[in-house]
Amino acid sequence: QVQLVETGGGLVQTGGSLRLSCAVSGTIFRTSAAGWYRRPPGKQREVVALIMSSGDTYVADYVKGRFTISRDNVKSTVSLQMDSLKPEDTGIYYCSLETGGGDYWGQGTQVTVSS
Repeated sequence: QVQLVETGGGLVQTGGSLRLSCAVSGTIFRTSAAGWYRRPPGKQREVVALIMSSGDTYVADYVKGRFTISRDNVKSTVSLQMDSLKPEDTGIYYCSLETGGGDYWGQGTQVTVSS
């Protein structure tokens, strides 16, 4: 059974930093693409950043230069370092995994940035 467990969300002031981590189990992590999405209040879910099995990354324009995605294939984790946070970064952040057997999602972790 594939499981994704996110940690690291919370409340932070504008300009602060948070680091989200997602622990993956039940599948071969190193051959899978992984990513982070978010759902701002009252809006649709949107992509934040993706990292391929090769290590190539994609970061959405609205967080580029502030957020960094990384992966650790030994620990089977994918992380999102979020710096210079803004109130518009508030939302529920979800970890995702794309495998040959399907796509999987974590339960989500709340990030709230106060102004």
